[in-house]
Amino acid sequence: MRALVSVSDKTGIVEFAKELTELGVEIVSTGGTYHKLKEEGIEAMEISELTGFPECLDGRVKTLHPIVHAGILAMRGNPDHMNQLKELGIDTIDLVIVNLYPFKATIMKDGVTRAEAVENIDIGGPTMLRSAAKNYQDVAVITDPADYEKVLTELKSNKEVSLDTKFYLMQKVFMHTSNYDTMIADYLKKEREDYSLPETLTMTFEKVQDMRYGENPHQKAAFYRQIGKQKGSLVDAIQHNGKELSFNNINDTNGALELLKEFSEPSVVACKHGNPCGAGSDADIYKAWRKAFEADKTSVFGGIVVSNREITKQMAEEMHEIFLEVIVAPSYEKEALELLCTKKNIRVLELKDIDVPQNEHALDMKKVNGGLIVQTIDSKLYDETDFKVVTKVQPTKEQLEDMVFGMRVVKYVKSNGIAVVKNKQTVGIGPGQVNRIWPTIQCFEHAEELIGPDATKEAVLASDAFFPFDDVVEVAHKAGITAIIQPGGAMRDQLSIDKADEYGITMVFTGMRHFKH
Repeated sequence: MRALVSVSDKTGIVEFAKELTELGVEIVSTGGTYHKLKEEGIEAMEISELTGFPECLDGRVKTLHPIVHAGILAMRGNPDHMNQLKELGIDTIDLVIVNLYPFKATIMKDGVTRAEAVENIDIGGPTMLRSAAKNYQDVAVITDPADYEKVLTELKSNKEVSLDTKFYLMQKVFMHTSNYDTMIADYLKKEREDYSLPETLTMTFEKVQDMRYGENPHQKAAFYRQIGKQKGSLVDAIQHNGKELSFNNINDTNGALELLKEFSEPSVVACKHGNPCGAGSDADIYKAWRKAFEADKTSVFGGIVVSNREITKQMAEEMHEIFLEVIVAPSYEKEALELLCTKKNIRVLELKDIDVPQNEHALDMKKVNGGLIVQTIDSKLYDETDFKVVTKVQPTKEQLEDMVFGMRVVKYVKSNGIAVVKNKQTVGIGPGQVNRIWPTIQCFEHAEELIGPDATKEAVLASDAFFPFDDVVEVAHKAGITAIIQPGGAMRDQLSIDKADEYGITMVFTGMRHFKH
């Protein structure tokens, strides 16, 4: 039995090769792997000795040779194949132990050049892997050091690797090479600054963790990370306390973080079931926390809280008194972290780059039956050129600030979405209804119930989409709303404008809607 060994990741390879030689396996090796084995006293044949052709072009060509690939690809049960090998003086290769140049590690380095990246595209490795995998009935191909022990166990017990194991290893090869090729294609696309949606979409992700279950206990789930630097995302968060994040934790926390990234001033966002339930901004982070908490003390129970400034001891003392699933912040005061970590079930996460937004060209994807719908993320709030006052009454500076605050919030509320804001604090959020009037009424009812009868007086109403009728303005007036911000663009816009003028309400059109389904 002969094994070809050529690995970039040398984890466990010396021990594996030593055991193979003790089982009588002849080892052929290349480059750095060959020298490593020889240094460790393991007998091996250099690839050039097998092929009769020296490695050349700085090692670019060493295994791309008929003697190598004929030895791998010959079907042992095919007499013609075996006769041809005999005529050509070629021996079979029965084990292929190969993993690839570290392309991922190369492109993750700061300041890497295109030339460096391209030089780390492996050619011979994937070719050997694919050859061996195609002939899996006769060749065991190992690309993952985690499988060394499995193969050794079978060789020791049965003097061969079982067909089931070889088929399993074949599958891993094509997953490995697919991942590798996708990384290369993605890197080159970014190098070209090509942000088009391609004719064929290939993506690759790495598993971060398996989860106990998905959205519900009967669903399987796992968390995967995109390959590359992902500053400001949950995959880079440090968890200081609590159980592993669940499927729903990650989904809800991600939504809260994306809303938080809309704000540069000290801000806190509370989220529940994928919708914000409270948001507040202020010059002082403690006051921002109080605004977010007091916006909806009921819904925040069992929710997510994210802050774009350090969590202070004072904030932690108050958070400690309520049930929260997840807290995320860029840092924590020492006493704050110690206190929060005394509650074993709360997940306390530190995300240093919490304010770093997603790249505007990032993709948003939804799985549908039989396919995938893909779009670029909703990275804008509005274009300055389209932002216009459409009523006779002009907004004050404070109203404009609350309008922008409200539009940031409602952008992350499930459609149809309404957010009511006063002094950079949400006082009512109405998500996910099948028409626009119901979430509006719901906003006002909840604001009165949770905050008080005057909660919506002189407040600002923000809508994720235009008003097809003037009914929202009518209801808003009864609630004491004095300013409205919405995209505009309905055929009957003038009805809402006229109604706003009738009640002395100022209204702004942004020209950009923010549906979120």
